[in-house]
Parts: sequence; structure tokens; C-alpha cells
Amino acid sequence: MSAVAPQPYRFNVDEYHRMGEAGIFHEDQRVELIDGEVVEMSPIGSPHVASINRLNRLFVMCLGSEGIVSVQNPVRLSAHTELQPDLALLRARSDDYEKRLPIPEDAFLVIEVADSSAQSDRKLKAPLYARAGIPELWIMDIPNRTLEVHTAPSDSGYGQVRNYARGQSVTPVALPACTVSVDQIFTK
Repeated sequence: MSAVAPQPYRFNVDEYHRMGEAGIFHEDQRVELIDGEVVEMSPIGSPHVASINRLNRLFVMCLGSEGIVSVQNPVRLSAHTELQPDLALLRARSDDYEKRLPIPEDAFLVIEVADSSAQSDRKLKAPLYARAGIPELWIMDIPNRTLEVHTAPSDSGYGQVRNYARGQSVTPVALPACTVSVDQIFTK
């Protein structure tokens, strides 16, 4: 008889939520569910906070009542993955997502602000967002002062990745009225 290697248990989103409700995670603990595993997120420093605040202000003014800027809230990508992008630009709903969490079809754009997490955002999160069908992902790379724009999602990842630097502007594919200058999102 051959020995069968033990398989890790993959939590689903409902079990993950029940763990949170049961108090298994400390209320200040930053975790995400990635392919069934509970993963601790990087700590947030002041450059990260300032970047999120700038992006939030820009997109709230641009979207108005046409959409929702959701800051560090969950987006359910699949039965086993629920990420908390730094910002998710979502379709407006009359219930403001009280009845259910946002899913990929609700998102115009998700943004990850990367201070120390750029590699993880590119290698781990970007493929998950693409497979789920999130139409556009921005990775704001704070140390390099660049904005990576990922579009054309597929099961194998994003088909297009463009880098923008100071002096350039970018317009989200699904939000043509929301052109953003890279200079607006980075400090001097």
C-alpha cells in the first residue's frame, strides 16, 4: 500500500467569514483569503496611507454618484479567494453592497498600493485578479514612483502591462471621464 501525502485544507470564503465572526482573527489583524489560505498582509506605513488618500479623493470627485470608491474592503474573486485591494472602483448599487460583497463583475478597476508588496502584488495578486476577470488592475509602486496598468485579463494573466511615470496621465478603460496624472498620485 502506498502512502498518500496529506493535503492542506483549503478554506472557502464562507468558512473564512465564520472564522472572522468567531473572533479567530484579531480585529486589527490584516488578512486575506488567497486560494483557500489565510495570508497576513503587509503593514501599512504613512506613504501607503497618503497614497490611498490621494487616490480616494481623485476618484470620489471623478465618479461622483456614478460609482463607489471602496477603500481596503473585500472583493470576492472566487469560492476560495477574497482579496482586499487598497481601492476598488465599483458600479454604484442602491444598497452600497450591504446585501453581498462585491464580485469581479462589479469592479471597474482595482488598485494595489505597493510600498513593500510590489513583487507580491505582481506575482500573486495580479494573476488572481486576471483569472477572476477584473478588467483593470493598477499597481502603484511607491519606491519607484511608477504606476503599472494591467489590462486584458485572461486565465493566464493580464495581456497588457504598461508603466506610467511622472509627466504622464492614464485613463481607466471603463472610466473614460477619469483621467489621472501620475503627478497627482505621487508626492514630490
